[in-house]
Amino acid sequence: MKLHEVQKVLGASQLWGQHCLEREVSTACGADLMSDVLAFTKEGALLLTGLTNPQVVRTADVGGLSAIIFVRGKIPPPEAMEMAKELDIPLFSTPHTLFAACGILFANGLKPCPPLVGKTIGN
Repeated sequence: MKLHEVQKVLGASQLWGQHCLEREVSTACGADLMSDVLAFTKEGALLLTGLTNPQVVRTADVGGLSAIIFVRGKIPPPEAMEMAKELDIPLFSTPHTLFAACGILFANGLKPCPPLVGKTIGN
């Protein structure tokens, strides 16, 4: 799924990254714990989160993620926006909750980031 398709199905506003709308994403992760994002995503994944601080952008960069979608209509502070521009990470904002946004993307064919093999919940 391309980012412009993600934007359309989520009714998302693009905050930055117009030049990246043709970027392809095949998996997504919805999380507010950045340690989970680093542990359970793979390069190129889409991050959906309710956090807006610069650490989210830094995590996306370290994890090689393709874009960030802020849920519940949230907008990141200027320092997070500037960091995203420097690191070339597109930013979007959707009015949907994290749960609903993930469900919409799943229903439209986007796959979840695979869990680690052999791990159980709580490990």
